[in-house]
Amino acid sequence: MRSGRQADWTSGDTATAFAGVRALSEELAQPLSDADATIQSMEDASPTKWHLAHTTWFWETFLLRDHAEGYTLFDEKWPFLFNSYYEAEGERINRFARGMLSRPSLEECVAYRHHVTEAMEQLLGREDLAPLIRLGLAHEQQHQELLLTDIKHALFQNPLGPAYHDTYGPSASPAAEIEWHEHPGGIAMIGHDGDGFAYDNEGPRHRVILEPFAIADRLVTNIEWQQFIDEGGYSDAALWLSDGWAWVNEEKITAPLYWEDERAFTLAGWQKRDPNAPVTHISYYEADAYATWAGARLPTEFEWEAIARGQDSAAASPAHDAHAGNQLDRLADMDGAPHPRGSSGLFGDCWQFTRSAYLPYPRFQIAEGAVGEYNGKFMSGQVVLRGASCATARGHSRASYRNFFYPHQRWQFTGLRLAKDI
Repeated sequence: MRSGRQADWTSGDTATAFAGVRALSEELAQPLSDADATIQSMEDASPTKWHLAHTTWFWETFLLRDHAEGYTLFDEKWPFLFNSYYEAEGERINRFARGMLSRPSLEECVAYRHHVTEAMEQLLGREDLAPLIRLGLAHEQQHQELLLTDIKHALFQNPLGPAYHDTYGPSASPAAEIEWHEHPGGIAMIGHDGDGFAYDNEGPRHRVILEPFAIADRLVTNIEWQQFIDEGGYSDAALWLSDGWAWVNEEKITAPLYWEDERAFTLAGWQKRDPNAPVTHISYYEADAYATWAGARLPTEFEWEAIARGQDSAAASPAHDAHAGNQLDRLADMDGAPHPRGSSGLFGDCWQFTRSAYLPYPRFQIAEGAVGEYNGKFMSGQVVLRGASCATARGHSRASYRNFFYPHQRWQFTGLRLAKDI
């Protein structure tokens, strides 16, 4: 693993940031064998070497192919292998078939990366391409988080319980009694304010009307979730949404993903479950049921953002460093594998479910061309999460950032923060 910090690509040093982001992806793959990097544990996840190659395909397809004079594709067959969901870019292998790619090898995928990284050097100084380059950097950082959560799920399938990282790090301190951030309600401005990079789904900025509410100052912990289990939370239909109750029974869900007795599977293998750490790897259905059991509710994404204004990541970064918040950019300097350990503020540790459907904001328009498929076409049937996780790159934990998953998904570092009416 590397030493030092990944360049902050929002600072304007594009070449340094590009080199840092590209290098980190490969360093995250270093602990893995070719076999580790090839397996795909479920359709929601992708193999490590696919992540490495897909992020490279992105640069090749949207920048080099159209803007680098004399550039030829590294391999004309590979766009079919490493396109994800861009219909405008033609046919591709089925998503679940990514794990069948025994070839190309991990080594060949890394060679592809080096070829494209070198070719990109001629484009990094072009101002007309700066927005697309910033999108490419953010896209690759998203896949770095996915690389970690996907390999965690894959290694979990192995009866030997192999570890990705050799150390787990310190346990969380006991959580204090919940205190509440109160908000008087009224008109709130929601969405990105135009300062710095943002995805298209974070805007346009618009007004919403909020009723008075309060949000908990910390996440729900493992020990609190254990009480929910002990009191029959998974067997009380009155607590669950109808779809959630059907899911619990069909899938025989009795605990968060990766829990087994008093242990939990982590990126450092099986560990004794930390009772004071924030609970994670839960679905929207579970989060909503817990909130009902606790006599509270989940916040809306607008309530969450209204409280988060003033707690944005630029000011909160040092606290998160100390508490393993947004630390993917300093993974090599961490004292253990990324996992939630408890932190103050709204950012870091776990993505937090809201009760808001993932829908376009007023006046939202999908961008022209293939990059318009990045976010807009997924605005159906999913729920919004806020706040970033222990595996999220710095710069992605901002008040307006909108993550989104289907209600049953829980392989990401997902948790919850309670809200209530006042």
